[in-house]
Amino acid sequence: MSSARARRSDFGALLVLVYGFFAFAAGARSLYQLATDFDEAPLPILLSLVAAGVYLIACSQIGKSTPRAWRITLGVCTFELAGVLIVGTLSLVESDWFPRATVWSDYGIGYGFLPLVLPIAGLIWLTRPATRRRFGLDEGTPSVEGPQPA
Repeated sequence: MSSARARRSDFGALLVLVYGFFAFAAGARSLYQLATDFDEAPLPILLSLVAAGVYLIACSQIGKSTPRAWRITLGVCTFELAGVLIVGTLSLVESDWFPRATVWSDYGIGYGFLPLVLPIAGLIWLTRPATRRRFGLDEGTPSVEGPQPA
């Protein structure tokens, strides 16, 4: 296997690892807070639970090599980026809505801004030709939008 090809597959494996870590970290934290502090900060706790679900779906789909997994991962990364941008902005503008931080608060500052960088990296990786081929979306197969008229 060439070193360039190994790096590409290694990046996919790295994404699976990081998404798995975030699914565990955000999930454990939000489940604990759900059980102990839900009355104090329901919105941030529920948003962290949503983030954990997003990370879990991304982790499970990146490791697959099907067009459906690619579409799901693309949608999840897009949703995640929108969530980070919306929650990050709201947490700065309406800080009283967030008595507790979420994974996406302040654009993920509590996690070293990785929640902001991760979906961007995922989207870039997903749209690379080599990644699209890995998921079965090469030049010989119809695009995600469907077959193009001749």
